[in-house]
Amino acid sequence: MGRKMVEIPIPQKWKQLWDTWDLRCFIVLSLLLQMFLIFAAPLRKRTNKIWIIMLLWSAYLLVDQTAIFAVGLISTSMGNTNDVSVKKGDRIPVENENLLAFWTPFLLMHLGGPDTITAFALEDNELWLRHLLGLVFQCVVSVYVFVQSLPHNRLWIPTMLMFVTGIMKYSERTRSLYLASADRFKDSMLREADPGPDYAKFLGAYTSLKEANLPTRLLMIPEPDRSANKAKKGKLTEFEVVHYGYHFFNKFKGLVVDMIFNRKEGNQSRDFFLNRTAKDAFKVVEVELNFLYEALFTKLPVVFGLFGAISRFFSLATVCSAIIFFIFKDKKNFSDTDVTITYGLLFGALVLDMYALIMLLFSNWTITLLCSPEEDPSMSLKTKIITAWVRLIWRCRLGDTKNTQQKKRHKRWSEIISTYNLNRWSETISTYNLIYYCLSKKRIKKNLIYYCLYPLRVTWKCVCETLGLTGYIDSIVYVNSEKCTGKLKEFIFNELKSKSELADNMEIIKVLSSARGDWVLSVEDQGWISLLKYVVDVDYDQSLIIWHIATELCYNSDLSDYIRLKESGINRNDNYKIAKNLSDYMIYLLIMQPNMISAIAAGIGQIRFRDTCAEATRFFEAVKGGEQSKIRDLPNGEWDLRQINACKDILNVRTEVPPMTVKGNQSKSLLFDGCILAKELMKIEKDEGLDKYLILSKVWVELLCYGAINSRAKTHAAQVSKGGELITIVWLLMTHIGLGDQFRIEHTAIAKLIVGK
Repeated sequence: MGRKMVEIPIPQKWKQLWDTWDLRCFIVLSLLLQMFLIFAAPLRKRTNKIWIIMLLWSAYLLVDQTAIFAVGLISTSMGNTNDVSVKKGDRIPVENENLLAFWTPFLLMHLGGPDTITAFALEDNELWLRHLLGLVFQCVVSVYVFVQSLPHNRLWIPTMLMFVTGIMKYSERTRSLYLASADRFKDSMLREADPGPDYAKFLGAYTSLKEANLPTRLLMIPEPDRSANKAKKGKLTEFEVVHYGYHFFNKFKGLVVDMIFNRKEGNQSRDFFLNRTAKDAFKVVEVELNFLYEALFTKLPVVFGLFGAISRFFSLATVCSAIIFFIFKDKKNFSDTDVTITYGLLFGALVLDMYALIMLLFSNWTITLLCSPEEDPSMSLKTKIITAWVRLIWRCRLGDTKNTQQKKRHKRWSEIISTYNLNRWSETISTYNLIYYCLSKKRIKKNLIYYCLYPLRVTWKCVCETLGLTGYIDSIVYVNSEKCTGKLKEFIFNELKSKSELADNMEIIKVLSSARGDWVLSVEDQGWISLLKYVVDVDYDQSLIIWHIATELCYNSDLSDYIRLKESGINRNDNYKIAKNLSDYMIYLLIMQPNMISAIAAGIGQIRFRDTCAEATRFFEAVKGGEQSKIRDLPNGEWDLRQINACKDILNVRTEVPPMTVKGNQSKSLLFDGCILAKELMKIEKDEGLDKYLILSKVWVELLCYGAINSRAKTHAAQVSKGGELITIVWLLMTHIGLGDQFRIEHTAIAKLIVGK
């Protein structure tokens, strides 16, 4: 006796409602997702807010599935005589199929996606072959739907036009993914094979001359040390910033696939950045990273060209033609709802194409054609013709560059570009503080409320740990954002610039690149050499935690004095704020973004951090969270008094015996190692009158630079789509300024055959 199937009863009216509106809802949802992505996707390079990234990620994953599902619904609905439109029992198969066939090309266009996003992560580019197969399959389904609607399809002309447009857009996306894939991206950087001078012919001539007893010798001609072109000096306009950013992007985009460059290119880059201010240097690098973002994650490299221009105008023409055709077409027997949806698809496609065209015209790629100071000799004839036409159109609007009126307009357009590119990345650094985290994690007072909520807290903790959400929640609760100020950029750039002037050979470059605090403590010795053991004799991640604790203890112990001085009108230098921000930023990278420095940070870093937090939490519980020493004469609300008091309590601990002597290998905690370093810094400042925050700032810059130049290039490339990171900008800046290992700087010479005395 077989088992009976238990059916869950669904009311007929709900089933009828679903059958009527399922396709229409997914069509509208697909259009709304397209609208959202084309306007919101550029935010990825300007913000690192988690909720925005998650929202974009959800839309990116949902948009393809929605369009594919809608195409499937259309294909299964073709020829379905039981389709219900407005009223129950209405049977309009032929007219309904006409609209269904007309909707299919729009879904094909949606699968092509907006110009502002093709891939969400670098790994998506490697799936270009899957999208190619998807293109073929969806085209077959679309053709099937169209054929099913014949021969009574009254909308076959606009359907054919939109079908071609849909194929072009889907092809653009597939090609964008292909060009941005790692192997193809690297192949595009390879120049043509160069066999060099004919060695066999040269030696044959040399031997023949020798055998003929003619006076013959080889003259070695060394290659010039510097390039012939001198770097531009002075401040850069916004036009020049975009131009040079594009110039360096074209030359050094191979950095993301670990390519090596020649010495001449390295010298040109170094000379340029050594003649820049910190503000202009950071701007150029930010523009360069913007071009990298657009090359890896958008359609711009594909649509910026002859094919792209043709496809954009063709798409715009077909959409306008389809709108006109549909407006004047007899809509008898079409339901009002379906007609409204069709108008929404048509005008939605028009808005998407118009916005894409405007973005292309005002993109940095177009700006490079307007402000290029010199023609590229490698530019093809077709490209030169397009360039000439674009410049002609813009000059008609801007006028002659030689007259005063044009100069005013040029300045006005520079201001527009400056405003348009105001935020090329998030302009913030994320901070994570160990002491604050431990104080926040400290157990609450055990009272009646505690015991009532305890089961709920335990359940929530178990759920988060099971789903792997603990780190995500911590990143929301305990990570803060600080503005990346101009003073911070200037301090970093000046440190890099002073080192770059010493980088004359590969040996010195290797020493400078491998410095993680030891260079500034030894070479710039001002009584700091006693601190070398905290960077030389410890691992990189261990050094980060020790110096972070020391920075936090010094900062909070002096914070009340600095605030009083500020309230009195006395401004201290910004070294203490620079050291504080870099300290919290590097701990954020170590704990929340370990992939950024995973190549050099040992895996034990997480264990050391956890053990340090455990000891700090136990210590704060023992002294009641620093409540023994109160600061009552400071206004509340501007800082955390608990953190100030907790740091003072740690400094009050006697540290004559090294922590390793007491702990051995049982615990990897570094709490009191950082306390000992903080006391040494305070002693140096007191005895020798040196600014301890100058020491801390310089050490933190070296730790940042060490992490930047030794991390994986692919990781830096991935960050440009997540709001950007300061460490990524520093990595590219170090490479341009000559502190990387991507250039061959050996001195070579070319032999020339000399006949005669």
